[in-house]
Amino acid sequence: MRLTNLLIVLTALVLSGCLWQSPDAEQRTQKSFGYNNGYAPEQPLPFSHELHVGTHQIQCQYCHNQVERSKNSNIPALSTCMNCHQQVGTQLENIKKLRDAYADNKPIEWVKVHMLPDHVQFNHQAHVSRGVNCQTCHGPIEKMAKVYQFSDLSMGWCVNCHRQPENKAPLNCTTCHH
Repeated sequence: MRLTNLLIVLTALVLSGCLWQSPDAEQRTQKSFGYNNGYAPEQPLPFSHELHVGTHQIQCQYCHNQVERSKNSNIPALSTCMNCHQQVGTQLENIKKLRDAYADNKPIEWVKVHMLPDHVQFNHQAHVSRGVNCQTCHGPIEKMAKVYQFSDLSMGWCVNCHRQPENKAPLNCTTCHH
C-alpha cells in the first residue's frame, strides 16, 4: 500500500509541476517568436517615437536610413542623433548622456524590440520599395512614447498580408525562409 500511495503522490507532484507556471513563464512566452505583441523592453535611454515622428514629423527613413537599400533595418548611429541634439535639448540629462557617449565614441546599447527566428529573413528594402509603410508592421509608431511590438510577426500574420491580391506578394517559402 505504501508504494502505491507514494506513486500517487509523486505522480500528482509531477503533474502539478508540469501544469504550474512560474511567475515569469508568461513573460518568457510573450518574448518567444510569433507571440511578441506588446513586448516593450527597457532601453538604456528613453526614446519617444511619439515626440520624434509624431510631434516633430521626422520621417522613419531619416534615422533608419538603411531600410531603402538593405535587407535589414538599422538602429540609428549616434551621429544621426547628434545631427539634431548638438543643438536641440542640450540641457536635458538624457541628451547629455548621448553627447557623452558620442564624445567617448561609445555606442548606446539599444535592446531589440522586433524579433524573428534565425531561419526567417525579412527584407525591409523589398517592402519599402513596394510602398509598404512602416505602420503596416510596426503599428502607430508615431504615437508610441515607448516602442512596443505591435504585430506578432508570426508566419501566419505575414502570409495573410502576402495573400491579399492587391499586394501581389510572393508566397514561395524561400522568399522568407533560408
